[in-house]
Amino acid sequence: MQGVTALLPMQPPSIDQLSRIIATVAAPAFLLGAVAAFISVLVSRINRVVDRAQFLHGIVDGDSPKSYLKADLPRLNRRAALLNRALLCAIVSAILTALIIIVAFVSAMFSMAHEYGVAILFVSALVLFCLSLIDLAREARIALHDNDLKV
Repeated sequence: MQGVTALLPMQPPSIDQLSRIIATVAAPAFLLGAVAAFISVLVSRINRVVDRAQFLHGIVDGDSPKSYLKADLPRLNRRAALLNRALLCAIVSAILTALIIIVAFVSAMFSMAHEYGVAILFVSALVLFCLSLIDLAREARIALHDNDLKV
């Protein structure tokens, strides 16, 4: 039983320690909120691409006035792939950001140093968020096409 009690902290964190940890995780908490809003934007864009692709797939091959629109399917597939990768990067970024907050509080409870781990998680989360933004920018560059303006 002594081994178990050695793992538990001798004293719970003080109010000062907790307030320092809360102040420390404020930036990751804002990042988490931004990534969550960004994920919502990505999901909305993916839904629009999927709706457009379903519409194009529904055009009968013999419908000559609209059949030329089906040539747009490869472009929609590329957009969907970019948005899917952007969404994956954003979700992993959100997970890493949430882990930052968890690690900060757990390490405070056990009086462990956590600076290097949190720094690595934060940099990783930001890199993934930047990759997600880059994929969104790439998708946005190919998003508007003449065929999108026609029904």
